[in-house]
Amino acid sequence: MLVTDRGTCRGDLAAAVVRALAGGVTAVMLREKDLATGDLLGIGAPVAAACRAAGALFIVNHELGAASPLGADGVHLGFRSASVAEARAMMGEDVLIGRSTHDPDEIDRAVLEGADYVTFGPVHETQKREFRLEPRGAAALGEAVVRAGPVPVIALGGITAVSAAGLRRTGAAGVACIREILASDDERAAARAVVVAWESAA
Repeated sequence: MLVTDRGTCRGDLAAAVVRALAGGVTAVMLREKDLATGDLLGIGAPVAAACRAAGALFIVNHELGAASPLGADGVHLGFRSASVAEARAMMGEDVLIGRSTHDPDEIDRAVLEGADYVTFGPVHETQKREFRLEPRGAAALGEAVVRAGPVPVIALGGITAVSAAGLRRTGAAGVACIREILASDDERAAARAVVVAWESAA
């Protein structure tokens, strides 16, 4: 999963997403938390179109009001976002609902609420300013996978091609990247490196 951050991106966001999709990214989360809904629609439309063209999932972070107009496959909720039930009532039963988690209690809440998947992190050190939490590490990720049961867990935070294979061995369903792909000189090659590492641990 590629998580967008136009501040990290070296050029046009949609173009970077297209290159990352060509490298094997299978899901994109539009996450531009400083934008109002109208601005998010503008920047999100070409990203959504790129995902549809590539057959990749397109997920909108937090902004439920932008998800339907963009034709999103899912929405991702933080714990300051709507509840899973509220999101389902607004988006319908066919839309994926994800939830951010950082500790066992948050995993329990997300599973109880009926989230379709959760992200867990930060697994490793990260430069994102909002992550003031200590890195959880691969062992905690493995515990999160067990705790979540049938709910898929996606590792988030400081993910690199070097670490991806080891994280798959914890039982995680996937990894989510920002800087590893968007801060690179070649988004396609960076995405491909993560995919190859992930697939090597199958």
